[in-house]
Amino acid sequence: MNRFVAPHNPTWESAFQTEAKAISNALAPDEITLHHIGSTAIAGILAKPIIDLLGVVSAFEFLDAQTAKMEALGYEVMGAFGIEARRYFRKIDTSGQRTHHLHVFETGSPHIERHLAFRDYLREHAHIAREYSDLKAALTNGATPSWDAYIEGKDPFISRVETDALHWYRQNHPQ
Repeated sequence: MNRFVAPHNPTWESAFQTEAKAISNALAPDEITLHHIGSTAIAGILAKPIIDLLGVVSAFEFLDAQTAKMEALGYEVMGAFGIEARRYFRKIDTSGQRTHHLHVFETGSPHIERHLAFRDYLREHAHIAREYSDLKAALTNGATPSWDAYIEGKDPFISRVETDALHWYRQNHPQ
């Protein structure tokens, strides 16, 4: 479609599974739980072709001691990278393209529920997912779309839908 987003690719799920297995094996599967999040986890919508993973750990101390293992998997260790109480990693392939983003939070972080709620809400509400996809198409059309304009243009939609998604998620996933 363009350099920012692409139509859904069914291989994204297997790409997530492969990467999740590699991370789990490197860090110890009982130390991190991984979820496929972001638009690549939602069938039928446009997405940036980068696999987003959500990791959950009991304590950052464990993860912070694994820097060499994450680097050996090809990840840049980015620290919180603008979101307090997060550890962020990004993977770039040999051609310089980002392939994976790993966002890790400690158990109990509200960011975990927020990400899972948004993903599951869009999976269950096709008309909302289509609205999101249409917005992405509009934001990336034109002669000179910018990454900043794309990110900023999505924010009002995400904020609005996230409120409904959290309410829906809590009703359907009681604690």
